[in-house]
Amino acid sequence: MSTDINKPDEGYLANLIREELHTYPFHRPMATRFPPEPNGYLHIGSAYAIMTNAEIARSYGGRFHLRFDDTNPLKEDAAYAEAILEDIKWLGFDPGSHVYYGSDYSEMIFKAAMTLIKKEKAYVCDLSPDELAAGRGTLTEPGVDSPYRNRSIEENVALFQEMKEGRYKTASKVLRARIDMSSPNMNMRDPVLYRIIHADHYRTGAAWCIYPMYDFAHPIQDAIEGITYSLCSLEFKDHRPLYEWVLAELGYEEPPRQREFGRVGVTGVVTSKRYLRQLVEERHVDGWDDPRLPTLRGLRRRGYTPASIRSFIEEIGSIRSYSTVDISLLDQCLRQDLKESTISVMAVLRPLKIVITNYPEDTEEMLRVENNASNVELGSREVPFSRTIYIEQDDFMEDPVPGYHRLQPGGEVRLKGAYFIRCQKVVKDPESGDILEVHCTYDPETKSGTGFAGRKVKGTIHWVSAAHAVAGEVRLYDRLLRDENIPKEDSVDWSKWLNPNSLIQLYAAQFEPIAGKAAPGDRLQFFRHGYFVADDGPSTNEGPVFNRIVPLKDSWNKK
Repeated sequence: MSTDINKPDEGYLANLIREELHTYPFHRPMATRFPPEPNGYLHIGSAYAIMTNAEIARSYGGRFHLRFDDTNPLKEDAAYAEAILEDIKWLGFDPGSHVYYGSDYSEMIFKAAMTLIKKEKAYVCDLSPDELAAGRGTLTEPGVDSPYRNRSIEENVALFQEMKEGRYKTASKVLRARIDMSSPNMNMRDPVLYRIIHADHYRTGAAWCIYPMYDFAHPIQDAIEGITYSLCSLEFKDHRPLYEWVLAELGYEEPPRQREFGRVGVTGVVTSKRYLRQLVEERHVDGWDDPRLPTLRGLRRRGYTPASIRSFIEEIGSIRSYSTVDISLLDQCLRQDLKESTISVMAVLRPLKIVITNYPEDTEEMLRVENNASNVELGSREVPFSRTIYIEQDDFMEDPVPGYHRLQPGGEVRLKGAYFIRCQKVVKDPESGDILEVHCTYDPETKSGTGFAGRKVKGTIHWVSAAHAVAGEVRLYDRLLRDENIPKEDSVDWSKWLNPNSLIQLYAAQFEPIAGKAAPGDRLQFFRHGYFVADDGPSTNEGPVFNRIVPLKDSWNKK
C-alpha cells in the first residue's frame, strides 16, 4: 500500500479517510476524481469540490482525475468540456494525462448492464416517465412493482439489445435495477439505469442511442479507473447505497468508496446551474464570464487570482453540512494575495479639473512616487505633473460638512507625491451652476521628497496630470442579488431579485500613463478605490477598461 495513513488532523473529510485506511486500506494508490457534466461552466462551488478531491489525492501521493460525465447528448457540448479543463488548469489543479470521458466507457457499461440482467438484477420496463414517477411511491408509502418486473432473463436480454440497436422510440423503454420497491430510500426503488435518447453525442455521434444514468455509470467508471475515494457533495449521500449496490452486484474487489462533504454557498451570488443559465440566456448578465457571476470564468474576468480562491477554500476547510460563507472572506483573501505584489497607481474615476494658476504655463516635471507602500522592493516610478490636473469630484466640497478634510474654498490639501495646493476660486457654468473647474495655487516649497518641515495638512488626495492622462472606462461591481434566498421555482422573476446597482460604468475616468500600458489581466491598485484588473472584453470606449475586483475595505454590507 502506498498511502500514508499517519496524517495530522486536516479536517473532517481527511480525518474520516485516514481512520478508514487504518482499518481497511487499499492495495492500490490513492485516486480521486472530479466528474463535471460538460453542459455548463464551473463556479465557486465547483472549485470547492475540485480542490477537495485534488488535495486529498495529493496528501496521499495519489492521482487526481478529471472525468467528464457526458452521458446526456441533449445538453452537452465540446466547448463546455474545453472550458472546464481550461478553468481547472487555471485554478491550479492540472490533471495532466488523467483526463477521461464517461462516453469512452460506453461498451463496458453496457456489458455491466447485461451482467445485471443475467443475474436477474435488472429488467426492461415499458412504463412511461409519468407512470414511473407515480409508481415510486412517497416517503411514507412504498412504491408499486412494475408490471414488467418479472420478465424473463432471455426477454430482457433481447429487449435491451434491441434498445441498443435503436428499434424503440425515445423514452419508450428503460432499463431498471431490480432492488426493493418498499425501500425507505427512494433511490433504491428499482432506479432507472439506462434510457433511450435518439440524439447525436458530441463525441460518439450516432453510435449510441441508449445512455446510462449517472448513478449507474458513476460507480462503474470509478472502478474502471481505479478510483479509491469518490468524494461527492452532501446531496449524493442518499445515493451512496445504490453506488455500493452496483459495485457489489458487479463483483468488484476493493471497490471505490463514496464519501460526502458539505456544500458551500456564498452570500450575494447564485450557484444553481439552472439559475445561472436563466440569467445568461435571459440576458440579465453579459454571458457566462460576466464579472458579477460566481463562475470561474466570471471570477477570472473580474480579476480574482487562483491563489485567492484556493486560500478562500482553505479558510472554509472541510465541512459536514451545507454552509453559507460571506463573500467578504473571498475578497479578504484576494487583498492579502495582492497587497504586496500589486503596483499602486493614480486614477481619477469622476474627474474635476483643477487649474494651478501660479504654476508656470507650458511646464511639466516628473515626480517620484512609490509603487507599493507595503513593499519597498517594488521600487518607485516617475509621474508627470503639470499646471492642469484632475482630482476626484468627491475630493472637493464647496460647502464642506463638519470633519471634511479635503479640498474646500480657502482650504489646503497635499497632492500625493507632489505639492500642497490651496483653493482660491470656483468656476461654474452660469446657466446650470455646475462646477466646471477649480482654481488653486501651489506652494513650491512643499514638494514631496525635498525634506520640507513645519507644514502640515489633514488631507492628502490623488490626482492625474490632464496633459498626460489616459482616458478610459471603469466598471464598479456590487453583489448581483438583493437577497440570495431565491424561491425554488422553475421560472424566477429576476427583476425582484437583481441589484440594480450591481454594475456602474464610468466612461470618463482618467489614469496616469502607466495604467494605459496595462495588458488584459494585469492587476493594479488604484489609490483609495481598490484593486482593478484590465478587461479584455468589448467596450464603447477607445481607452483601457478596468474592472474593480474589490474595494480596499469590505463594503458588501455597508449600504
